[in-house]
Amino acid sequence: MKIPFYKYQGTGNDFVLIDNRTCIFDRNRRDIVEKMCHRRFGIGADGFILLQNKEGYDFEMVYYNADGNESTMCGNGGRCIVQFAYDLGVIGDKTHFLAIDGGHDAEVKDGLVHLHMSDVGEVKDLGGSAYFLNTGSPHYVKGVEQLDSYPIFEKGKKIRYSDAFAPGGTNVNFMEMQGDTLFVRTYERGVEDETYSCGTGVTAAAITAVKLGASNPVSIKTLGGNLKVSFDQKSENQYINIYLIGPAKRVFEGQIDANFNV
Repeated sequence: MKIPFYKYQGTGNDFVLIDNRTCIFDRNRRDIVEKMCHRRFGIGADGFILLQNKEGYDFEMVYYNADGNESTMCGNGGRCIVQFAYDLGVIGDKTHFLAIDGGHDAEVKDGLVHLHMSDVGEVKDLGGSAYFLNTGSPHYVKGVEQLDSYPIFEKGKKIRYSDAFAPGGTNVNFMEMQGDTLFVRTYERGVEDETYSCGTGVTAAAITAVKLGASNPVSIKTLGGNLKVSFDQKSENQYINIYLIGPAKRVFEGQIDANFNV
């Protein structure tokens, strides 16, 4: 049986998506997920997403890292699945869907996807201009200088696997204000490399940057393009009405069979 797949990207963060409302793909086939995401022997992607039916919601988002394991919330993946559902006609310009971290509202407007992220309850100061917070996924954030030439892979991998974040590890973000724009680069766990963009990561960086004096909303530059994050601060350590805003585009589509022959 041939299964249609779709490739989407949100500021360079790319995903394979399948419309699984009729259960055509076995969500337990993590071996196939890993093969599809492989950049040499597969389709190539930072992650894999299933769009599924869910009572009480327009749809459910099931997200896998490139290593084949189901994972925590992916912000750019969330924007991509909203655009995917919109392109399929599953939703109109507004939606309410379920992800692993709970319900999310989103809107497709003026060519951008506005995704309502989960509330953030705490920003931990780790010292040395480093912070930790959970924006649907765990994130270490550190301000650095000369971010364009900073050794993201080496520094990020060391922190991701450090004892302080064992056993699950953490995503690692480095940020630098460049004029009025926040430049963010991210080492993503599960991908185990730097990605062109990370939605939950730039959200964590934006909240941290405002905590340190940046203006809200925050204009953000990533290697894959530009995003914006806005939010309200309810108290010193409570952040609500968080929105991740940016483009999500279909790249191509194709078919696979049960043995993963493209």
